[in-house]
Amino acid sequence: MDIRVECGTAAGGDPEPEVIWFGSRRLPVLAIVDHWYGPRQRWWKLETGDGLYVLRRDDRSGEWDLAAVTRT
Repeated sequence: MDIRVECGTAAGGDPEPEVIWFGSRRLPVLAIVDHWYGPRQRWWKLETGDGLYVLRRDDRSGEWDLAAVTRT
């Protein structure tokens, strides 16, 4: 699945997801529910109008992956 993420900048200067693209489908991020760091990845739990998504970003490559989804 083609995932793209548009980011803004958080207070500390880190990227912060604002819009998720699944192919041509655009999902604005309504809220960042949680975020955490791994040794080489960053994770975000995001609320959208379509449910909750957990995305991870590889720090080295900058690639995004869908880790989990919870639909309402």
